[in-house]
Amino acid sequence: MLSNAEIMSNAWKAGVAIPAFNVPYLPMVEPMIRAVADQDSFAFIATARVEWTKFDARGPDAVIAEFRKWDNPAHVRIHLDHVPVIDEDALRVDFLSIIGKAIDLGYGSVMVDASRLDLAGNIEATRQVAEMAHEAGIPCESELGAVMGHEAGPLPPYEELYESGMGFTDVEEARRFARESGCDWLSVAIGNIHGAVSGVLRDAKKVEARLNIHHLNRLREAAGLPLVLHGGSGVKQEYVLRAIKAGIAKINVGTDIRQAYEVALRKSGNVADAQDAVYERTSWTIRDQLRLAGTQRVVTGITGLSCPDSPA
Repeated sequence: MLSNAEIMSNAWKAGVAIPAFNVPYLPMVEPMIRAVADQDSFAFIATARVEWTKFDARGPDAVIAEFRKWDNPAHVRIHLDHVPVIDEDALRVDFLSIIGKAIDLGYGSVMVDASRLDLAGNIEATRQVAEMAHEAGIPCESELGAVMGHEAGPLPPYEELYESGMGFTDVEEARRFARESGCDWLSVAIGNIHGAVSGVLRDAKKVEARLNIHHLNRLREAAGLPLVLHGGSGVKQEYVLRAIKAGIAKINVGTDIRQAYEVALRKSGNVADAQDAVYERTSWTIRDQLRLAGTQRVVTGITGLSCPDSPA
């Protein structure tokens, strides 16, 4: 069975992306996996610490147990998403313990988010996690720049953020980070934002974000690593498709599918209806938004299949 590292490498070389679907509620796992298989695609099923503390994913052990009930190795792998060094409430997190536990549980890749530290601190924290992950034979993802949205309170107007480049990943810092941190995949900030996770804003529709593709091209050349787009929900499709061609090999999708689950559950009170909503939204995301239906054989490395065409 191919590893998460091999899957990502294949996607990166083929110019396609792996969607990573986040799990804030355990009943979402089964319809997500079913949708990925039915679209003949490939995805990571991902869980982040914020989904245990702000929602009802319960923890990495509960998520991987649910994943194993429905695992379809031809189409999915499990990934540990954001484990922050400093969280969205400005609290220090025992990140090494959490990530070490996930590795022991069998997660195929892990992510440390030390982006709230200065550059040297981010490099050092990532290096510690990368060494731990590599000893276990799995890849490490990290983040450089500020993909905002999880923090409590309103953000500045989106256009102000975008036009100013506030929080964008610095090109020269990316070059140094890739060289010194030991990370295998790098999450970058190029106009993307996370969905809100606190208060009334968590139910709000995400802003329709843009991506600075010129800046992404410079980051790709500087880092020389598979790049990751967090906050994939709500980004204008034309930018997403161009970003995939420009080196984004993994796209995290959380808010759109979480809100589909929550709305359906509130409306009917029936988990099965909420699961149907997850299936439909996941299918739509793969097929219509990301144009990644039919890419399973590309990323699993089966030869003789050309990469499907995507519009620019």
